[in-house]
Amino acid sequence: MKFQPIIPFEPLITDRLPAGKQWIAQIKWDGVRMLSYYDGSSTELINRRGNNRTRQYPEIADASQYCKADSAILDGEVIALVEGKPSFHEVMRRDSLKKDSAIASTVRQIPVLYMVFDIVYCNGEWMMDRPLSERQRLLEEMLRPHPHVQAVPSYSDPAALLSTARTHGLEGIVCKELSSVYTPGGKDKRWLKRKIILDLNAVAGGVTFRDGTVNALLLGLYGADGMLHYIGHAGTGKLTVKDWRDLTVLARNLSADSMPFASLPQRAKGAFWIRPELVFKIHFAEWNSSGTLRQPSIQARIDAAPTECRLPERLTEA
Repeated sequence: MKFQPIIPFEPLITDRLPAGKQWIAQIKWDGVRMLSYYDGSSTELINRRGNNRTRQYPEIADASQYCKADSAILDGEVIALVEGKPSFHEVMRRDSLKKDSAIASTVRQIPVLYMVFDIVYCNGEWMMDRPLSERQRLLEEMLRPHPHVQAVPSYSDPAALLSTARTHGLEGIVCKELSSVYTPGGKDKRWLKRKIILDLNAVAGGVTFRDGTVNALLLGLYGADGMLHYIGHAGTGKLTVKDWRDLTVLARNLSADSMPFASLPQRAKGAFWIRPELVFKIHFAEWNSSGTLRQPSIQARIDAAPTECRLPERLTEA
């Protein structure tokens, strides 16, 4: 049986941690959301957007090695560790590979872990209508020991876990109601994420050059008016020299005759306008009163739809 991919359940962002025995907390891993579909004979790894990533992660491409069930759908995050901390840039290096030879060599250079936090199908039955507490017990029972797969630990004290995450420079935590069912495509307050590191996905609408090579991006988000609104200029972060060279080629090929932003950006001098097709994950310190990002830092280019990069509602209303 071949599974039809589902859209994973998502947490809402919160500034306040929930309290009560009905809540558990887990580390928010800075990786790639991945569902593992195992029909008893073959495994497919499908990301949040429904794209197949089985070839990119051969270490976890056979679920029978890490799951006892005859058939299962597992939900989790693929992460790459650098000096003991998750690196989104490094896991995206793995995620973007297409050639088998490059994948094989990079497996040794960038090992990954599949951090599994849910099981939504098991032995021919859907588990989505069962409470999280039951799904967690089942997941613990079904996972086999594996060098590249771990169950995500749960903790009863969200505040203490947030403090630990902050101490270790992690992205944040996710709090979940133990009674919560799993709603594909859903996003509500039964799951809440509290971020330490602020991030978003933004669209590049222009670039600047230094000595013929792209050295910064002009970033934007789409508003309720359907227009691309400028949110800042970023030239620092995790991109390598090769990444910037590749971006230079892409930018030249995406040359636009007119500016794609709703209004002229502050950093328009020397800008080279491009069609808004490239999406990047950005870390930042906070929103400025002008509607731009303070201290934006480029983490990686990602496979995401530009139209999904939306302005927060509070900025749209302002």
